[in-house]
Amino acid sequence: MPMKRPSDHLAALGLALGLALALSAAPALAAPTVQPGSAGAASEDDLGRLLAERGLIGTLGQAGLAVRNQTSELVLNAMGFLGVPYKRGGTTVETGFDCSGFVRAIFEQTAGMVLPRRAKEQAAATEVIDKRDLKPGDLVFFNTMKKAFSHVGIYVGDGKFIHAPKPGAEVRVEDMAGSYWVRRFDGARRVLTSAPAADAAPSVAR
Repeated sequence: MPMKRPSDHLAALGLALGLALALSAAPALAAPTVQPGSAGAASEDDLGRLLAERGLIGTLGQAGLAVRNQTSELVLNAMGFLGVPYKRGGTTVETGFDCSGFVRAIFEQTAGMVLPRRAKEQAAATEVIDKRDLKPGDLVFFNTMKKAFSHVGIYVGDGKFIHAPKPGAEVRVEDMAGSYWVRRFDGARRVLTSAPAADAAPSVAR
């Protein structure tokens, strides 16, 4: 049975946000991987409405600011994978993703950076930052398996993060203010351009 892929409207969201990024001149981590199509330009109001409908910003009044100042090419690319099924050990859209496989794939595709395979190793290989300093594209770590740094996601702004949650679920955006995530928050990290490359041999982990 074919794997479920992101729906057409989610792909359109990534496309519209990619156009907003190009227009906003916001700094990107690497050359764009999400290219605007030829269907026509979208206004900032339309983009803001899409963001609001996905729960990424609190109000439509914040939409323009969020599009101009908080999005990054990495986040836009990650949003394109909403709805991809969770798969333990998965690292591609065809197989599905686990949490660290999702993060690794997004950084490799967007920034050409190969992060370590395991969530704990990703935490060790990146720069410790305060939760108050989180910016879109940073990593957030949680203790979901009674082990420190056993789960990882990508911060998208407005207190929310995107991740591959667990078996039976799909890549989705969640609010860090939820009681489950508040209790299990382990720390925030920033991926530097000089982050060390991962070993060639992959390991299977969350």
